[in-house]
Amino acid sequence: MSVTKESILEALARVALPNGETLVSRDMIRAINIQGDAVNFVIEAPTPEIAAQMEPARKAAEAVVLELGDVSKVTVALTAHGPAAAKAPPPSLKIGGHPKPQEGPTKPSGVQRILAIGSGKGGVGKSTVSSNLAVALAKQGRKVGLLDADIYGPSQPRMMGVNKRPASPDGKTIIPLHAHGVTLMSIGFMMEEGKAVVWRGPMLMGALQQMLGQVEWGELDVLLVDLPPGTGDVQLTLCTKSELTGAIVVSTPQDVALIDARKALDMFATLKTPVLGLIENMSMFVCPDCGSSHEIFGAGGVAAEAEKMGVPLLGNLPIDLDTRLAGDGGTPIAAGEGPMAQAYAQIAKGLIEGGMA
Repeated sequence: MSVTKESILEALARVALPNGETLVSRDMIRAINIQGDAVNFVIEAPTPEIAAQMEPARKAAEAVVLELGDVSKVTVALTAHGPAAAKAPPPSLKIGGHPKPQEGPTKPSGVQRILAIGSGKGGVGKSTVSSNLAVALAKQGRKVGLLDADIYGPSQPRMMGVNKRPASPDGKTIIPLHAHGVTLMSIGFMMEEGKAVVWRGPMLMGALQQMLGQVEWGELDVLLVDLPPGTGDVQLTLCTKSELTGAIVVSTPQDVALIDARKALDMFATLKTPVLGLIENMSMFVCPDCGSSHEIFGAGGVAAEAEKMGVPLLGNLPIDLDTRLAGDGGTPIAAGEGPMAQAYAQIAKGLIEGGMA
């Protein structure tokens, strides 16, 4: 009767180890090869240290197989798992640096529209509007991305409740994060919390180019870009290097805010970026005790500016404590229910019906 792998394993099952187990029960037998009356196989120990003590077991294995019929030669190799290879460190992903040349305005693959959300000055609630508008659009079935381009003051990680570093499989491609149905990227994900970004203009431009071009945004109906306040390098880079669908300007009714908002509007006009509409934030304060409305920052200024420009007033949003608490807590108020969620839903609906999102 010719020898078989099964008969060899049956024989090896009789070779006991010092702990009472056998070569077969410990699953140490590898690469059984039968060539005529010659048999070759490998005993693989779990570590080099154990392998150094297994020469008696190797000789015993050789002997029991040699006793089988039709076997005249047995070769048994003893080996071991080597130490685990050191895990390669993740590729180094660096954000910032001088921008790379490009032939003309581009748009991330799979992104249908890019909407910039800007303001003439800080403190008017632009980032709050951006996060809530992104969530409101996502709730209405749109595939939405949100890029926090406010390099010096990134607030979307806190407002969207995300505090992780994006992955990079190759040190170049950036895998974005997700929250509340929105695809997210922010310079805040890449920096230690509380650490200032101290960059000159070219670094800002390079970072924006990376976050637009190297992020795997996937298929999006609209990518909202939360711009820094003012009319600086980031705005100039976005408007000239990206295929922008248009811009939305956020302002309070206050005269001082409107002065700066007009500068933002003029900047977009100079850069030939269409302004799709204005949003008046902090339009009033509704007293929670008596229900009366107070126009703390004035009234009608943003509506008058929108009428003067011939663009829509997309919405009026009051000062609201719950909105602030929700943003600080990492769950935009638009993700829930209530009057403010409905207000953002109405703005989102207007953008969708107007073909802007």
